[in-house]
Amino acid sequence: MDKLSKIYVAGHRGLAGSAIVRQLNQKGYRNLVFRTHAELELSDQAAVRDFFQNERPDYVFIAAAKVGGIVANSSYPAEFVHSNLAVQTNVLHESWRAGVKRLLFLGSSCIYPRDCPQPIKEEYLLTGPLEATNRPYAVAKIAGIEMCWSYNRQYGTRFLAAMPTNLYGPGDSYDLNNSHVLPALIRKMHEAKKGGLDETVIWGTGTPKREFLYSEDMAEACVYLLDLPDAKFAELISDGHPPLVNIGFGEDLSIAELARTVARVIGFGGRLRFDTSKPDGTPRKFLDSGKINALGWKARTRFEEGIAAAYKDFLSRFP
Repeated sequence: MDKLSKIYVAGHRGLAGSAIVRQLNQKGYRNLVFRTHAELELSDQAAVRDFFQNERPDYVFIAAAKVGGIVANSSYPAEFVHSNLAVQTNVLHESWRAGVKRLLFLGSSCIYPRDCPQPIKEEYLLTGPLEATNRPYAVAKIAGIEMCWSYNRQYGTRFLAAMPTNLYGPGDSYDLNNSHVLPALIRKMHEAKKGGLDETVIWGTGTPKREFLYSEDMAEACVYLLDLPDAKFAELISDGHPPLVNIGFGEDLSIAELARTVARVIGFGGRLRFDTSKPDGTPRKFLDSGKINALGWKARTRFEEGIAAAYKDFLSRFP
């Protein structure tokens, strides 16, 4: 990507999108295009068409999505499937019509089967049933990958899908009903510490294992992928398989270990009680990041260092 290339980041205010914007600024890209939700409703096909025809971006990052944890996915399944399908369909289609040079579509590790082998390779996509608690969201993201692949085959586009593992970092959502597990734990531990409580309750058994990636590392990986030399980028989208790349941290830990780590960083010394009546979700989600590692990228932010940075961001927003 040339430093003067026009780059559109869809979802620039979210956890992933804001990190991508910071990374682009850090790398010296200055011709960035944004629209707030109020300025551009991405589920409105006509509005998205007008935007792309007027702006004609060279490169596109699709980080706009409706996301959430188990509670949110279980409570609003129709919104999760409809909103994500509408947004990605419009942006992908209009990117093709406007002649976008390269596009990166951000998905999630929940696209993979609930019980597939670990670590999870890209080729495990569609090899088994999905986790029921987030199936609507996962199906929408799988459709986005299929769209990237289909447009590449039929129209010669250069669309790539990147599947990050569980993200955390500055700008995260800390809503206890709708957030993911790590930001929810940060808020729970903070409130327990602030309230002088002697225990806090964690959903589930604590045995499922998860991998977590600091959002700034994810953004670095996304920019790295879209800026690959032509030959390397072409290999990713034309090997006869879905144009899909995992982005992981390289290690995972149990929810119980995660809770203890968050408590240690925040300074909560009370007891952790696990509510086994609540759902666990997928037993394990650990990505095989060998493909992107072989291209020269690897996550750098240590877990406790990342949690400390996320907690600092939380305190700045919720003192």
